[in-house]
Amino acid sequence: MTDERIEGVLTGLKGRHPGQDEFMQAVEEVLVSLKPLFEKQGDEDYLGAFNVIAEPERVIKFRVQYPTFGENGAELHTTTGYRVQFNSALGPYKGGLRFHPSVSESIIKFLGFEQIFKNALTNLPIGGGKGGCVFNPKGKSDSEVRMLCENFMKGLYRHIGPDLDVPAGDIGVGGREIGYMYGEYVRLRGQPDMGVLTGKSTDFGGSKLRPEATGYGLVYITLEALKKYTHYRYLPEDRRAGVSENCFNGLKVLISGSGNVAQFAAEKVMELGGHVCSFSDSTGTISSEEGFSPDQLKELFHLKNVQRGRLSAMTVSNDLKYHPGKSVWELGLNCDVALPCATQNEIKIEGAKNLAAGGCWCLAEGANMPTTNEAVDFLKTKVDIYIPAKAANAGGVATSALEMAQNSARLFWTSEEVDEKLKGIMNNIFATAYKTAQDFDRPWDLQFGANAAGFLKVYKAYKAMGYLKF
Repeated sequence: MTDERIEGVLTGLKGRHPGQDEFMQAVEEVLVSLKPLFEKQGDEDYLGAFNVIAEPERVIKFRVQYPTFGENGAELHTTTGYRVQFNSALGPYKGGLRFHPSVSESIIKFLGFEQIFKNALTNLPIGGGKGGCVFNPKGKSDSEVRMLCENFMKGLYRHIGPDLDVPAGDIGVGGREIGYMYGEYVRLRGQPDMGVLTGKSTDFGGSKLRPEATGYGLVYITLEALKKYTHYRYLPEDRRAGVSENCFNGLKVLISGSGNVAQFAAEKVMELGGHVCSFSDSTGTISSEEGFSPDQLKELFHLKNVQRGRLSAMTVSNDLKYHPGKSVWELGLNCDVALPCATQNEIKIEGAKNLAAGGCWCLAEGANMPTTNEAVDFLKTKVDIYIPAKAANAGGVATSALEMAQNSARLFWTSEEVDEKLKGIMNNIFATAYKTAQDFDRPWDLQFGANAAGFLKVYKAYKAMGYLKF
């Protein structure tokens, strides 16, 4: 009966959101993983509540126009701006803005849906939302980016506020873009309101460690899982007994992507003694059998953050190899730990098989839904630790919420204070997912644990507010 009801909910959602494959993929992943919860629901109607939660509270669309300037003069472009205010059960809508050629209503809905449970896991008072538009910042001048940001904010500003909806950055939206959008918001409103956006510069209301937070948080939760995991059969003999607090020491780590998440995850892994063996961007992958050196990581930071260049411009050597047109997961590289930090669905079934063949035993997702459902099902039979994105990459939104708290209280915390709070949040997320899985007799099923814990928090809020009553 449970299977039939699950299929009925999924069929109904597909009918209401036709052609939105990414959104349905995200919904199906959570829905199917929660089957053990639905089977034990007793008098609670968890499945009925899921059907409510999976429907966005509000989908906002607006026209965005922006110019580009080339040899033949100015050209005016028109695109659609999106803001999906998905769920406010736990607090103001919270989630990033994405400027990327792949943006669609389906992509924004999937990201907003994931954000509900991710934000719930932080145990902070924030709901779920997401937004963005089709735009490729690469190759654009600073003026072109600024005008796109300003015109996007003209469509968005009526729908956001520090107690209603607080956007942040995502792919294609960093501190520069947030600054331009905040400036336009102030001009339109005629007054400052620091709490309306997060990811701001520390020069005007931003938080320390916000750029680093998603990458650092990814490593902190992975480290917590490594500490908890007691088998260690993959570690060298001299480290199997009495594993130190620094469980990354000596491990080979594959990282995809080369943006903020990948960069700062790599920085933290190397600080803990791990060997970072790869990065990637849209043009290819760069790999090192022995791991990147601090100088090579510094070169990559400069290339990506200052020059805004491609990995193909990195200085190659006998150890450092560039693979044009290839993703990290196509190369069959050996590793202990995989941290996909690029984009959705980057690890498909063949990539998952390559990881298993290469000895990967721990995978934690730094990007949103970077692994297809088929690849997740396969990897869960091969790796010992799988930490889904809802838990693993929550450090960014957690620190955004800390930025909101600082803005509200007119405070400014030090890097050390923010880092300590971030560690505590990520450790608590792991403990919550781990315990929830244990409570349902599913040890180390962190996919179920994270999904169930996030869902139950939203469910209890909805029930208390009377949203689930006739």
